[in-house]
Amino acid sequence: MYTANDVKSLRDKTGAGMLDCKKALEESKGDIDKAIDWLREKGISKALKKESRIAAEGITTYLIKGNKAVILEINSETDFVAKNEEFQQFVKELVEVIIDSNVQDLEEALILPMNDSTVKDTIVALTAKVGEKINFRRFEIIEKNNDQIFGSYSHMGGRISVLLLLNGQDEEIGKEVAMHVAAMKPLYIKALDIDNDTIEHERKIIKEQAINEGKSEEIAIKMIDGRINKYYKEVCLNEQIFVKDPEGKLTVVNYLKNNQSEVIKMIRYEVGEGIEKRNDDFADEVMNQING
Repeated sequence: MYTANDVKSLRDKTGAGMLDCKKALEESKGDIDKAIDWLREKGISKALKKESRIAAEGITTYLIKGNKAVILEINSETDFVAKNEEFQQFVKELVEVIIDSNVQDLEEALILPMNDSTVKDTIVALTAKVGEKINFRRFEIIEKNNDQIFGSYSHMGGRISVLLLLNGQDEEIGKEVAMHVAAMKPLYIKALDIDNDTIEHERKIIKEQAINEGKSEEIAIKMIDGRINKYYKEVCLNEQIFVKDPEGKLTVVNYLKNNQSEVIKMIRYEVGEGIEKRNDDFADEVMNQING
């Protein structure tokens, strides 16, 4: 019905274990294509069991091709899998697929062709193979014109990635500012980018803080503007002190102006930010499996 070479071929094509390949060939009466489908179906069932598990590790990355760039984040459950060669290769292939497309959201991205299948099915197969939930969390594509540059930087092997769009021509300036963004975590480019609700919320907090410090309401109100300006210096890229300024006085916006540059768009991805982290670690999980 099937030969040892059929089992080897199926293993090479799917990465599944020998026993699974034998079972698939038995179920499909030796038909390789049907066996692949059978394994994929089993992979899907395995992946579904992992849907409730938290994937807060992983990697961020970016890719620039001419006037187009993409940044994305892919999550796994453990850093162990995030460093796995197959996971890393998947991420490299995925970023190429995304940059060569014109998709607008994850729903569109998941149905893009990939490896004779789709992005979604490739993720499902990888999930089944590595034994952890793999999640394509987010991405963004940006484009520039010939008077603009991209600034980019990756830190700690992809724990943090930054992609900037700047008016200007000096790519080294873009990289320097991208490094600053990675380190200082600005939330906005400039104060005008902050919505009114956020500012009013901060003003309310500042007022309550001052009153709790024993200030009268009148004095507290007068303190708001000063502390709001301090808040801007904390969360706005342009207002922050440039990390590479040896004297600690030069703001990022002045550094940019001195180099005939301006940041138009800023994207900073950090692995797992905003995701509820697991309380157990990988070693605990291994011990639980052994003892279970």
